[in-house]
Amino acid sequence: MKIHFIGIGGIGISGLAQYMHFRGHTVSGSDIKDTLITDKLRKMGMCITVPHSAQAISEQDLIVHSAIISPQNPEILAAKAKGIEVLARREALIKILEDRKVYSVAGAHGKSTTTAILSAIMDGSSIIGAESKAFGSNVRYDASTDVMLFEADESDGSFINSNPYCAIVINAEPEHMEYYDYNYDRFYDSYKTFINAAPIKVLNAEDPFLSALVDSVEAKWLYPSTDIKNITYTLINNEPHTKFEFRDLGYFSVWGFGKHIALDAALAILAASDSMNIEEIREKLLNFKGIKKRFDIVGSQKDSVIIDDYGHHPTEIKATFESVKEYARLKGFQKITAIWQPHKYSRTIDNLEEFIKCFDGADELIILPVWAASEAPRDIDFINKV
Repeated sequence: MKIHFIGIGGIGISGLAQYMHFRGHTVSGSDIKDTLITDKLRKMGMCITVPHSAQAISEQDLIVHSAIISPQNPEILAAKAKGIEVLARREALIKILEDRKVYSVAGAHGKSTTTAILSAIMDGSSIIGAESKAFGSNVRYDASTDVMLFEADESDGSFINSNPYCAIVINAEPEHMEYYDYNYDRFYDSYKTFINAAPIKVLNAEDPFLSALVDSVEAKWLYPSTDIKNITYTLINNEPHTKFEFRDLGYFSVWGFGKHIALDAALAILAASDSMNIEEIREKLLNFKGIKKRFDIVGSQKDSVIIDDYGHHPTEIKATFESVKEYARLKGFQKITAIWQPHKYSRTIDNLEEFIKCFDGADELIILPVWAASEAPRDIDFINKV
């Protein structure tokens, strides 16, 4: 097929575009500006146009667009005028993943890390919402198997259409509630639909919502407070590592710091155990080298270090900041400066009280302008709140 992706510069859409390119389709795309992602896609041989233009639509068989693209986008209008099928990402997933054995990872936070850990352990194609340092991309293509290790997204309900063979849910904290019209029943029903669609389910039993399903869902349950024990942190070649004991399976070591890293790894271990033996899993877990923009050490000197992290939910930021404090302790650093750029006005306002608590222990907090992500600007009183 000839497939055109509108909004191809986004990490999610670019992942689908690369995957379809690897499967032999002719892929093109467009976005509002050039980025490192669009440059990479051009080098792969895709025709990328900037900005959006009706002239980009010619004889394609299918148009796929990201959730934020307006119905009045000139390329969508041109495609419909030509009678070309137009699908939102969530609708396109049904076509893209329908013949795959999908290990689908969902949750408000931890999805990228858990999917990347699972990709380090298991063979198969991968589509992740961040770049895995192990293979230098957010996409890995493996033509030898129908296994797909997939980061599923609840922000537009698309995780329901990810054809899950194994549904892995790290947590079900309310997030992206604007998509669900702030209807909590609708939000949680989406998770139930996702979970029930999968023959195999790996769930965090201590999440408040997921814990209520324990008696009604047959799943591989994880109880972090009892299943994961004896967590220790160490630096190996200046890189953070977490060692932990898991059930009666012995010790495991994984790149990164924090209880949340042990939890993500444990969920991946349970999912992989469906088809792999534990000793192979233990060894392959060491292949995980972290992902870009998740506790990403981007600069280091003798007395200072710069860590980049994309965490944008309060729970994520709090967990990352705990890891920062542990790293500072092991390195002997005396001061921590946090620089925070809030992501989306809606998320920031909905969670402002929790964001205030995230940076406890910082010697200095610098707040940058909100990254709007296509939202209209809104007033936020950071000074009096913080």
